[in-house]
Amino acid sequence: MDTEAQHVERDRSSRPEESEEISDTGGREGRSRCAFVDRIADWLPGGRITLTLLICLLFLLLFSTFVMQPFQIPSSSMEQGLRIGDRVLVNKLAYRFGAEPQRGDVVVFDGTGYFGDADYVKRVVGVGGDEVVCCDKEGRVAVNGRSVDESAFVYPGDSPSDVPFDVVVPDGSLFLLGDHRRNSSDSRDHLGSPGGGMIPVGDVIGRADWIAWPAGHWTRLERPGAYARVPAADGAHG
Repeated sequence: MDTEAQHVERDRSSRPEESEEISDTGGREGRSRCAFVDRIADWLPGGRITLTLLICLLFLLLFSTFVMQPFQIPSSSMEQGLRIGDRVLVNKLAYRFGAEPQRGDVVVFDGTGYFGDADYVKRVVGVGGDEVVCCDKEGRVAVNGRSVDESAFVYPGDSPSDVPFDVVVPDGSLFLLGDHRRNSSDSRDHLGSPGGGMIPVGDVIGRADWIAWPAGHWTRLERPGAYARVPAADGAHG
């Protein structure tokens, strides 16, 4: 009986020591981290304020590089929806996890080797396999045999296209037009260029989701319903 009592007593006395040891280790680690941060802050002009600003800038850089990037609209090619000087937020994750650009999306892409050595913003009119024709008997763009009413976004007074075309979009490519058709240099103007005016999906930087500036023009860029009734390319071509 005495032996059992002594054994229990030893167990009880050992537990606080273990607890204190763990607590002390955690405290040392915490103090080490704080000391490390303090050393960095002491090394920087401005101390912790400068360190905080640098961390915020790093976060913004990573966010802009991998998630959402602002772009300024340089021309009138996407009026009246996007005006010169507007800043749009481009979702760089929109097509990174198996999703593909869809007809009606406004996208920013790298035009190097196809349109010119710059980034461009245009609307997707045709995706891989689509037959895009202009103009039908009613003067409209037709995709896979279905006429598209673009009046909700094409610049008022512009025709769907002053340049006739009949193209089949290669798989993995896009056919793109500006909304201000008379002021837009787009796939129509590069049909004889390398790539036939098409842009590889891999050169798309992202989808323009928001107009962020000016504040009075803040709005979400929704995909128009004009292309909703366009049949799939496979259905159109059998």
